[in-house]
Amino acid sequence: MSKMNANFLNLKENYLFREISRNVNEYTSSHPDNKLIRMGIGDVTRPLAPIVVEAMEKAAAEMGRQETFRGYEDSGQGYDFLRNAVKGYYAKRGVTLDAEEIFISDGAKSDSGNINDIFSEENTVLVTDPAYPVYVDSNTMGGKKILYADSTPENGFAAMPPECPADLIYLCSPNNPTGSVYTKEQLKEWVAYAQKNKAVIIFDAAYEAFITDPALPHSIFEIEGARSCAIEICSLSKTAGFTGTRCGYTVIPSELTFYAPDGAEHSVRKIWARRQGSKFNGVSYPIQRAAEAVFTDEGLAQCREIISFYLENAAIMAETFKKLGISYTGGSSSPYIWFRCPDGMDSWDFFHKLLNEAEVVGTPGSGFGKNGEGWFRMTAFGTRENTVEAMKRLEKMLSK
Repeated sequence: MSKMNANFLNLKENYLFREISRNVNEYTSSHPDNKLIRMGIGDVTRPLAPIVVEAMEKAAAEMGRQETFRGYEDSGQGYDFLRNAVKGYYAKRGVTLDAEEIFISDGAKSDSGNINDIFSEENTVLVTDPAYPVYVDSNTMGGKKILYADSTPENGFAAMPPECPADLIYLCSPNNPTGSVYTKEQLKEWVAYAQKNKAVIIFDAAYEAFITDPALPHSIFEIEGARSCAIEICSLSKTAGFTGTRCGYTVIPSELTFYAPDGAEHSVRKIWARRQGSKFNGVSYPIQRAAEAVFTDEGLAQCREIISFYLENAAIMAETFKKLGISYTGGSSSPYIWFRCPDGMDSWDFFHKLLNEAEVVGTPGSGFGKNGEGWFRMTAFGTRENTVEAMKRLEKMLSK
C-alpha cells in the first residue's frame, strides 16, 4: 500500500493565490461585462526589453540549424556565458563571485522551495512574518519545525533576530509583501546571528532591481561575513519581466558548509549541484541567451526604464494613500504597497469590499501570516491607465 507524505496534510487548505483566483472567477462569471482591475499578483504587464527579444529570437534560430543546435546543457547549472554575465553584474556592486558558485534556475520561487531538500527535517526554520507563502509551505511539506520573527509596524515590517536559535533563516529584501528593505546595519545583525548559531540564511533578492536608495544593499553578499552563512536567490521575473519565460539564479559560496549526521562537514554548493543534477534539467538555451542580454549595458538600461515605469505607478498609489490618511509601507524601492485596511476591517473582508464595490483585486495580508491580518497588498505591475483608475475607484469607495 502506497503512503503519502503526511506533512502535506499540515498545509493550509487553500493556497492564497488560488483562493483569490476562485473568488475573482466567481465574481467575473456573475458580472461578465464589468471591467476588473487586477492588482493582486506580482505579474508584470510591460513586454520584454527589445534587446532581450532579439537575443531570444537569435538563439531560437540557432536551434533550427544543425551547426548551432544544442541539446542537453553540459554543466547542469547554466551555460558559462550566463553565469559569467551574472558574475559581472555582481562585480558592479563590489561583490566578487566565482562562476561555479552561480546556479541558473527557472525562477526564485522554485529554488526558494526546493533548496530545503538538501537540509535535514531536523533543522528549525525561522521565517519573518508576514512572508511569501512558499517559504512556509515548502518547509511544512518537508516536515521542518517553523518559528517566526515578527515584522510589525513598530519595526517598520523589518523583523530582526530573535533570542531563540534557528538553523535556517528566510529573509526577503525588498520584502514581499510589505515592501520594506533591510539596511546594511540590519543585515549585519542577521549575519552575526547566523554565524553565532551556525545557521544558513536563504536570502530572497528577487526585487533587488527596484532599490533606488544607493545606501541600501542589493545583495546579502555586500555584508562582510555573509559568504560563510548565506545563500542568495534571485529572479529575472521582476528585474526583466521574465514571468512568462522563467529564469533566475541562486548563489552558493564555496566556503558555505553544513553537517552530516555523523558531524562531518560538507560543501552546500556541491550537495546542491548533486541535487540539481538529479532533479533539474536546466533552463532552455534561448531563455539563457535572453537572460544574458539583460546583463549587458543596453539590457540593463532598457530593463531599468521598465522598472522606473512600475515605480512611477507605485508613487501614484502611495500619493493616494497619503491623501486618504492610510498607513502604508513600500513603494519607493519596491513594486508593492502594503497598507492598513480602513476602519479596522480584516483582510478578507476588505478584499471582498474592494472586489464588489470598486471592482479592484488585491491581496489580503492575512494570507502572508498572522502579522498580515488587518493589512493589504497591492502591486504596481499594472498599466498606467489601470493604476490611475484603480486609485480613483478606491477613493470613491472610501468616501461613501
